[in-house]
Amino acid sequence: MGKISPFRLDVLLAVTVVAVQLIDLLLADGPVPAFGPVLAVASGGVMLLRSAYPRTTLLLSLVGALAYGAIGTPSIIQALPILLGVYTVIDAGHWKLVLAVVLPVLMLSIVGDLIAETRPLREILQTAFLPAGWFVAAAFLGQVSRQRRAYVREVEERAAEAERTREEMALRRAGEERLRIARDLHDSLTHSISVIKVQAGVAVHLARKRGEEPPAALAAIQEASTVATRELRETLDVLRGPGESSQGLAGLPALVERASAAGVPASLATEGAEQAVPAEVGQAAYRIVQEALTNVARHAGPATARVRLAFGEGELAVRITDDGRAQAPASKPGVGLIGMRERVAALGGTLRAAPADDGAGFDVHAVLPLGAK
Repeated sequence: MGKISPFRLDVLLAVTVVAVQLIDLLLADGPVPAFGPVLAVASGGVMLLRSAYPRTTLLLSLVGALAYGAIGTPSIIQALPILLGVYTVIDAGHWKLVLAVVLPVLMLSIVGDLIAETRPLREILQTAFLPAGWFVAAAFLGQVSRQRRAYVREVEERAAEAERTREEMALRRAGEERLRIARDLHDSLTHSISVIKVQAGVAVHLARKRGEEPPAALAAIQEASTVATRELRETLDVLRGPGESSQGLAGLPALVERASAAGVPASLATEGAEQAVPAEVGQAAYRIVQEALTNVARHAGPATARVRLAFGEGELAVRITDDGRAQAPASKPGVGLIGMRERVAALGGTLRAAPADDGAGFDVHAVLPLGAK
């Protein structure tokens, strides 16, 4: 069950107070005062204002009780609205109002009884201090409720602060982990790529020194190692802190040229009116094409690749097809396709990577929303 709203609770309380006061009037000895039921309904209806206007509730309840005392014999039941008003005002933190209004009224009531009554003083005081005890009890309960709410609020604030602290610790640990990964990648990959680049450069130099034309494969290796070093550096920068890689759609022509130089003839075509592409979409498109061309070089055998960009309404379609083997040879599976799917899913797009419908070659088709955040 959900928590009852304050207004519904006030409605329930008002109905209860009205019912109790009417029953008390019916069960009282003697005739019912002419305006007794009206005052009972009015003083009970004041409870509807309890949550929104606690001080007004107390003052109106007090006026109703005084009016009832003027037309009939008051009882503790008829003082119930005042008791609830005292509780509400103390709970809201307005205890000075109780001292300023209710206490003088009690004192005047006691003095009036002393002047008008012919009973012994002891009986008068006992009769007068009984309602006073109810008022004290109502004020005490109001103070207890106020302290309980303050304690609950403090506990909630502490819990929220603890949650913020946990989030900060998690972010700090994630940052430390990124730095560790960056250091590991730098130590393990940068050296190896640099060695490949140097060796390829030496081979090219020696070939030219002998008057020979360096093989195209060596030039491609040298260029690819240079690009790999730059991209690794960008990746490490992203791991070390917030940043964006410079690779995007603008880097696709050079990527296709490097693939062709490395032995995979590739072409690039664009369809539709070019649109502004968010950086993350351009980066994802570049990585998808890069991974697809790498897979062609690894698994398709002698093949030609075709890269096509199609700008549609609010989306960019990236398609890479080849005419090589449709299935990769049996080997240890890589994570290239998994990485593609994760990139596309993160942007809210779709990806299809499967053998072509005619069975000749492989088809990678990604659709990326241009409104991705």
